[in-house]
Amino acid sequence: MKKTATRLADGRELLYYDSRDDAVRDAVDPRPLDPADHRTTDIRRDPLLGDSVAIASHRQSRTYHPPPGQCPLCPSRDGRHTEIPAADYDVAVFENRFPALAGDAGRCEVVCFTDDHDASFADLDEDRAALVLEAWTDRSAELATHPGVEQVFCFENRGREIGVTLGHPHGQIYAYPFVTPRTERMLATAAAHRKATGRNVFDDTLAAERADGRRVVLDGRHWTAFVPYAAHWPYEVHLYPRRRALGLPDLDDAARAEFPRIYLELLRRFDRIFDDGRNSPGPTPYISAWHQAPVHHTHRSEFGLHLELFTNRRTPGKLKFLAGSESGMNVFINDVPPESAAERLREVASE
Repeated sequence: MKKTATRLADGRELLYYDSRDDAVRDAVDPRPLDPADHRTTDIRRDPLLGDSVAIASHRQSRTYHPPPGQCPLCPSRDGRHTEIPAADYDVAVFENRFPALAGDAGRCEVVCFTDDHDASFADLDEDRAALVLEAWTDRSAELATHPGVEQVFCFENRGREIGVTLGHPHGQIYAYPFVTPRTERMLATAAAHRKATGRNVFDDTLAAERADGRRVVLDGRHWTAFVPYAAHWPYEVHLYPRRRALGLPDLDDAARAEFPRIYLELLRRFDRIFDDGRNSPGPTPYISAWHQAPVHHTHRSEFGLHLELFTNRRTPGKLKFLAGSESGMNVFINDVPPESAAERLREVASE
């Protein structure tokens, strides 16, 4: 893997990750952009819940479903200049032009998985998926060293139904200046579990799911994918490394080598779960989210790296909306039994 660092016209950082060691990335961004350092985020703490909200008014002007041929994530070709000056690329990472977190309030990056606008992550080959994993890992390690960063979150939103505004296959990385509420709850549960049992809650969860077996979707030598016992979403899969790690930089070589095959198969199954062989509703919208240990938290050693993949589609043509109970009280109501979801995900295996 070769990594090349450069800058866009407004000063934002751009990184190319190439499979070839001889790749040359010297294209210059000629766009007349204003300096990016004026973008700031106001972090406000909720006095009742104790969590934080990012106020980022500059995002109102961000690009929204551009017309064909105007995608800002495609490479720069035929005289049209985009966020990526090169005429082609393998994987590219750059600072978001319209970040939710900016300045002293963290950082947001965009991760472009391929220069093919019409592809998806599931269309990548294993070598490219491995390169994306290297990019996630490298950025996670680097961003964790930035002053004020407390947690690094790599994720992908896919599909209009999820709220994606750019169709090009890409994900994002948020470097938060605080530990997110979801992670705080996981760590509180982990600390209580350790006190009560003397064991790690992530290790015990994985062992219990593998022993039960009914909700296991894929079980490799180094990764296990399962629908959780108390799944929140109609189709939700958690992917755990068999050897617990705190974050992506802590994965061992064996887990890194197996990940592309396991993850690509999982994504391809997600695209088939609603296809009845006659009428396909199209690619499944999803969120794919890496959960990593916070940088400095007291209980960080109790954390277990894992990926959570879920869709808000519950049947062809019907979405799971976060209505009164979910949005108002954070109590999820799932219409699909986790065991049924796991069975369906096993049925659509490609092997």
